[in-house]
Amino acid sequence: MTATADAPTAAATSLPAARRRPLAGPQRGARRRGAALGLLAWLVGLLFFLPAAWMVLTSLHSEQDAATNPPSLGASLTWDGYRTFFGADGGASPWPSLVNSLTASVCSTLLVLVLALPAAYALSLRPVRKWTDVLFFFLSTKMLPVVAGLLPIYLFAKNVDMLDNIWLLVILYTSMNLPIAVWMMQSFLADIPVAIIEAAQIDGAPLRTILARVVAPVAGPGIAATSLICFIFSWNEMLFARVLTGVRAQTAPVFLTSFITSQGLFLAKVCAASVVISLPVLAAGFAAQDKLVQGLSLGAVK
Repeated sequence: MTATADAPTAAATSLPAARRRPLAGPQRGARRRGAALGLLAWLVGLLFFLPAAWMVLTSLHSEQDAATNPPSLGASLTWDGYRTFFGADGGASPWPSLVNSLTASVCSTLLVLVLALPAAYALSLRPVRKWTDVLFFFLSTKMLPVVAGLLPIYLFAKNVDMLDNIWLLVILYTSMNLPIAVWMMQSFLADIPVAIIEAAQIDGAPLRTILARVVAPVAGPGIAATSLICFIFSWNEMLFARVLTGVRAQTAPVFLTSFITSQGLFLAKVCAASVVISLPVLAAGFAAQDKLVQGLSLGAVK
């Protein structure tokens, strides 16, 4: 009886001791590697974040403090750079340029989606002969250096009287972003089950309804990721905007270059303008970050 009664007690007392056993060598190594990778990820993240943080800090300094070498971290903060950017000192107002950039980016992105969705649908959900050759042709159009097509486009815009016209930039940005949009959305739509499309066709839904009510909701994350990338490319483009616009269609990146004058580089004002011009892209990315991650990871795991 005594031996029988003592057996469960011995087992119960030995269980915590087994749990307190030190980890084996492979487990300790895995934890150390995980900690090292986590630390490396934080360092890389800080490395990418430091230039943006430095730009924001410099925008809050005066021109004298911003021009010091080495830079002064403890200098007094001021909003003079932002006041100058928004025309408080009698300078040009940035609002027309911001509106032009917003118009060109939003309109071109919407046109890209309208054109890319049917094209990607045809290449992914409907059998097309040599569809890989078609996708390679789309992507090959991005291999031409932009500056190589600048002069022909300028001459064409001059002959049709479209210089300094915001709608010329809309057309150019649409044509520039359409190949990469078709390429991305083709991979997203390829993951949609064909049975959903066939069920809609059996119910008598036309192609327009299938694209709007069946394909678009299912491929929403991929469409959001494509839209955000096209918007960023259009918002940041400066070469065509610099050459093809003047005053009426001037975009925000072109307006930013006006702070670089023959008198020198006004570093604090440039940083303040850069922060303000970057805010719409950052806001769009923050608002669609879940859709962006989900869209870019579509098809990664089968």
